[in-house]
Amino acid sequence: MNQWRDKLIRFMTGRYGVDDLGKATLIGAIVLLVLAMLFRSSLLNFLALALIVYGYFRILSRNISARYGENQKYLQLKSRIMGGFRGQSMGADRTVRIFRCPTCGQKVRVPRGKGKISIHCPKCNTDFIKRT
Repeated sequence: MNQWRDKLIRFMTGRYGVDDLGKATLIGAIVLLVLAMLFRSSLLNFLALALIVYGYFRILSRNISARYGENQKYLQLKSRIMGGFRGQSMGADRTVRIFRCPTCGQKVRVPRGKGKISIHCPKCNTDFIKRT
């Protein structure tokens, strides 16, 4: 058993592997395969096969920087789409403001609508004044 595991480890060395975009691609392929079975569509079968091939191409790729860039673009798009849903449901952006410490850059949350206040940075112990 360890012999096969070692061979797999040696084979995957230097390859990109699975990331969020790869997972989403393969999950999309599975969804398309299920839909293809329900609707008996050869077009959906072809699209699912194309997604599977693309997903494994990404996983086995040795061009790590290109795959990393693709994944970062996917994560930004996902964050932009999902961030809108999260922000509306939680309402946290209406009750607090977030400032960066001018000394160390640490993000500090303060209540909104308190006027001009002194904010204490927990990281570097710097006090700075901002209007909330």
